[in-house]
Amino acid sequence: MLNFNKLVLNEWLKMSKKRSFFIAYAVMLITVAGFTYLIKELAQEGLPSMLEFAASIMSTNGVGQIVTIVAIIFTAGIVAKEHQLGTVKFLLIRAHRRSTILASKYVAAILFVCSLVIFTIAAALAASGIAFGFEGSAGDVTWLEVAKSMLFQTVYTTIYVTLTFMFGILTRSSGATIGIGMTAVLLEGLLKMLLSSYDFSKYLLFMNTDLTLFTGSESAGGITFPSLVCAAYVALFLAVSFVTFKKRDIA
Repeated sequence: MLNFNKLVLNEWLKMSKKRSFFIAYAVMLITVAGFTYLIKELAQEGLPSMLEFAASIMSTNGVGQIVTIVAIIFTAGIVAKEHQLGTVKFLLIRAHRRSTILASKYVAAILFVCSLVIFTIAAALAASGIAFGFEGSAGDVTWLEVAKSMLFQTVYTTIYVTLTFMFGILTRSSGATIGIGMTAVLLEGLLKMLLSSYDFSKYLLFMNTDLTLFTGSESAGGITFPSLVCAAYVALFLAVSFVTFKKRDIA
């Protein structure tokens, strides 16, 4: 376990040394600040409280989708770039199994997703507190709802980052991987519209990624079924990734 932790730390340090590492956080900071300014300037009625703004900003139709796209762009090359630069050979000559090396890269990617979501929520709380006031109002959303929005956004982004991770291994091209990942995110809404009337659609990934749509919907089984569907797809993506990486000949 200690050796694995060192591998994860090594992957994190490799990511943090890239110029684009802090750009991802800067993009989210600017985006949150922009949304806060627009809401303050254009709001016709009462302004939202700090918690209301933070809980709602993670919508997959708004800033939440931007978080996912930024995460896809940044993590797309975590494996593909190693192939393009030829550095993957040096990783594989170490005394670690291929599956362990790949697992460390995946864990580092998920840690990046978590850090980006936490940073975005923190930025939203700070920006809305400054713009709208730190005091709450009657009927405010709770900290629990803010935590739920963070959790659901982390799950949503993790699913697409895992999909991107798989295609990074299959294509070994950062550009193709980013294109596939972004296309999947941007077409999600359209595909939902086109296929929602069919019974089989409930088994499709993109119909279940946004767990906020199922909260409070006990008649539809709540979030249990969509969570199981998402878990099954993530397991499939990871299985394809690990099998491909272990069997591929690294010239």
